[in-house]
Amino acid sequence: MREFLQTRRLFVIVFALGLFVMASRNVTDPDVWWHLRTGQLILQTGHVPRVDPYSFTRAGQRWIDHEWLSQILIYGLYRAGGWITPIAFFGAIAAAALMLAYARSPGKPYVAAVVTLLGAFAAAPSWGVRPQMLTFLLASVLLLLWDRSYSRPGLLCWIPPIILLWANLHAGYALGIVFVILFAAGDALDAAFGLMARSELTRRLKILTAVLAASLAVVAINPNGTSLYTYPFQTLHSSAMQRYITEWQSPDFHAGKHLPLLLMIMGSLLLPAISPHRLRPRDLLLLVVMTFAALISSRHIPIYVLVAVPMLSATLNAWIMEKHFSLPWRNKPLPRPRAVLNACILVILALSAAARLRYVSAHQPAVEAKEFPAAAVSYLRTHRLSGPMLNHDNWGGYLIWHLAPQYPVFIDGRADVYGDGFLKEFASVYFVQGKNWQQLLETWGIQSVFLPPDAPLVTALGTIPSWTVAYADRQAVIMIKHP
Repeated sequence: MREFLQTRRLFVIVFALGLFVMASRNVTDPDVWWHLRTGQLILQTGHVPRVDPYSFTRAGQRWIDHEWLSQILIYGLYRAGGWITPIAFFGAIAAAALMLAYARSPGKPYVAAVVTLLGAFAAAPSWGVRPQMLTFLLASVLLLLWDRSYSRPGLLCWIPPIILLWANLHAGYALGIVFVILFAAGDALDAAFGLMARSELTRRLKILTAVLAASLAVVAINPNGTSLYTYPFQTLHSSAMQRYITEWQSPDFHAGKHLPLLLMIMGSLLLPAISPHRLRPRDLLLLVVMTFAALISSRHIPIYVLVAVPMLSATLNAWIMEKHFSLPWRNKPLPRPRAVLNACILVILALSAAARLRYVSAHQPAVEAKEFPAAAVSYLRTHRLSGPMLNHDNWGGYLIWHLAPQYPVFIDGRADVYGDGFLKEFASVYFVQGKNWQQLLETWGIQSVFLPPDAPLVTALGTIPSWTVAYADRQAVIMIKHP
């Protein structure tokens, strides 16, 4: 027991608890609501939906639900314990992914912890109860397997089963395929620079080729079959998603939330120049590719963090050691009083983490009412509106969870279902751009709108006598059209 309570081990446990508390946050992702409804639908019907069941604009159109297993998980967690269970689960997912990056980092415990914490702040804007967090964890697992495979090559054989699970949880499985290709290319670079023997390169390339073939084969084992091969590329090439969805845009370094990312990128440029540690070509290849991905889209920042943290830790730790500055841990036997003190600290921190989790879950209704139009939805529940209703895209999922099938939505967060053309038309109507925005409302048969008060469309419709306000508060306005 005293060995378990050694200060070094206690530090790691406390650090992991801190990451868990940091990642356990209220649910604000607008997509979580239609994930909940779809998980419920799958469990009730026993099959994954193949066509859109929620909107009147795309009713019956084919839908590739690549997150079906994640949706069952999210709904199952919610049904088991309310919001506290999915919040705790996905908080643990984020903490586990970062702790795996910490495990790969030289300079433990101090230097690795500082760099991992910086990475946590960089990735934090993307955290939440969302399927992307499972991609965050599985990507971290793949990187750990790759790192350990140089001493235990057989670990690479775990990649195909992980890809099989990944392909049914989230379309981010494509990242796993890209990683395998980069692993092979990195080994080839190491051999080209004389850092790997040709015989070892040949052996590793044979294993990675077999792993890649098996991984590609198992992707088809999902309810959508071979359609999942092309789905990730359709998403990446969607100009409307990149234009209108903030997460798919490049990070704005004027925003404070992206300052940790900027520090990491600057560190990856500066530290290799002053540190005696030299990154291997395979590490540089992975770092360059993921830096480019993070600069192209904020959505890729968490994966960049998993790649950059161990490399920054290695260079920073080597620079510190070169300056003969170190903070050694004492490995002497732990005295009984110190062991008791460490045990008390651990219990207090665990109780504090549990209290924080209860606090977050207890305040979820208040956060929901602040972030989503809860009062307006209550109005719609008691005042049935006739005819199609145009809603804000961020509120579509919320309507699906609370009002489906009473109110089929106009649009929701499933951008792939609606397509670039429709998203651009919706944007032109919402922002009252062009000359045909009224014609589009007529084409869609819109009889009411459910939008934020500052929406340009609300202002424009307020000047038209046939449109009147039926409900309004600080979050939402409901306008209806009269003959």
